[in-house]
Amino acid sequence: MNGAQAMVECLKAEGVTKIFGIPGVAIAPFYEALYENRQQIEHVLVRQEQAAGHAASGYARITRKPAVCVTSSGPGATNLITALATANADSIPLIAITGQVDSSLLGHDVFQEADMRGATESFVKYSYLVKNVNDIPRIFREAFHVASTGRTGPVLIDIPCDVQRMELSKAFSYPEEIRMRGYKPSVMGNGQQMTKVIAAINRAKRPLICAGGGVILGNGEEVIRAFCEKNRIPLVSTMMGIGTVAKAHPLYFGMLGNNGKPYANKAVANADLLMIVGARVADRAVPKPEKLERRLTVIHIDIDSAEIGKMLGPTIPLVGDIRHIFGALLDAQIHVDTKEWLEELENFKHTTVDHRVFSDRLVNPMTLVQTLSEKMDDDAVYVADVGQNQLWSADNYVMKNGRFLTTGGMGTMGYSIPAAIGAKLAEPSRQVVAVCGDGAFQMSMFELATIAVNKVAVKILVLRNEYLGLVREHQEKVYEGHYSGVQLYAYPHFDKLAGAYDMAYFHSDSNDTLEEELDRFLACPKAAIMVCDIDSANNTK
Repeated sequence: MNGAQAMVECLKAEGVTKIFGIPGVAIAPFYEALYENRQQIEHVLVRQEQAAGHAASGYARITRKPAVCVTSSGPGATNLITALATANADSIPLIAITGQVDSSLLGHDVFQEADMRGATESFVKYSYLVKNVNDIPRIFREAFHVASTGRTGPVLIDIPCDVQRMELSKAFSYPEEIRMRGYKPSVMGNGQQMTKVIAAINRAKRPLICAGGGVILGNGEEVIRAFCEKNRIPLVSTMMGIGTVAKAHPLYFGMLGNNGKPYANKAVANADLLMIVGARVADRAVPKPEKLERRLTVIHIDIDSAEIGKMLGPTIPLVGDIRHIFGALLDAQIHVDTKEWLEELENFKHTTVDHRVFSDRLVNPMTLVQTLSEKMDDDAVYVADVGQNQLWSADNYVMKNGRFLTTGGMGTMGYSIPAAIGAKLAEPSRQVVAVCGDGAFQMSMFELATIAVNKVAVKILVLRNEYLGLVREHQEKVYEGHYSGVQLYAYPHFDKLAGAYDMAYFHSDSNDTLEEELDRFLACPKAAIMVCDIDSANNTK
């Protein structure tokens, strides 16, 4: 068995059945081994390497397991870096395999050589440069373990072409046990800290939970909901935490932050205890954290100790796995009376006025997101891109029992289409809709070919305002309407693009036709593009 064949055997041992990538000479031995195992592992050819990472991200988020992307050396590998940075910021477990020039040529600046370990040092959880072919089974076993435990994230395996061709000097054996010195994520939570947490909750009159993306990544939605329901404790979420509870849940009070619900921010402002769970609470969620630190008790719970206190200094830090911690809290003696607090929050919700005014021309983006998400299947996957469309989506998405996917930490435009491909391929029977602006669409529209060839029945909804809308909005407010480099004009012709890739096409330019077109769009049995025209003067806030 050679190194390339060992790589494939490792993937099979991990239960991998689908990978995303683009081949090249430096990774060709692996693709030869993959060809021999094409019945067990399907390769999805994307059209640009960044899309391989984003598609793997969507796949990983739906399967809740590490997903695999593969590229060749040089520009093939460097094109992947943005996707790795995106996954790292959002804690998505990926295994990125990159081909490399022969070992004897490393450091000589030969054709298509790039130092991928150095280039990705701040964008991956861990990285390997494989020098010994016999290390492949151990390295792959460790990579999957690191990617999927603790704070999950991407792991890079950079492997020279000659190592892929080398024969193993001993029989292939995939390790059952992991022994990694210095890597032992804390799971259970410190007992003394747990006692402090329980005491703080029992002292609180106005407790509030802030759920972040770590709740969903840690499969903690069910236990968090059970804890909230048992103790009648209300919950708000960050953008990445959308989906922890359904929007209609009586204990859910919306997304907080600059672009969140005003009543969610009021809830934070009036709480006396804030439990931050699986979130770093960055600047878009809490613009001035020092004010909260002085005023209330903060409990910060996260699997990664480095995330605790990064933005908001906690009164009580607690490192551990969300399911274990809240499983223990469910069994704890907690007695807190939140009746008056919940009545106060309901009053906030019903008396808060949204002062935003949207143009009567064309389609109202808030109405669009609400109507679309209400009409989508209960378990559908809504993939929001970045820009104004993301903020309108997060603010108005009607969460039922589905998933809301987006990129929050890095804010990478062009994410939604390849991520939606990955999500749809993870669960083909599930309805998947990618929502993007006309700017973000053009950053990954080359993946329409991937959709067509693989017959991925994903839906793409484009909010067209002929601008890079969020930058235009910023220039309007900060630079007195000096619009520089933001106008997209009336291109591309989406109907012709849809036809070029054998996709169905739908269009709405008014609220009067919106519902009918959305019904046709969602009912279409194959891949489809729907364009909704939005007035460029509409702002997010």
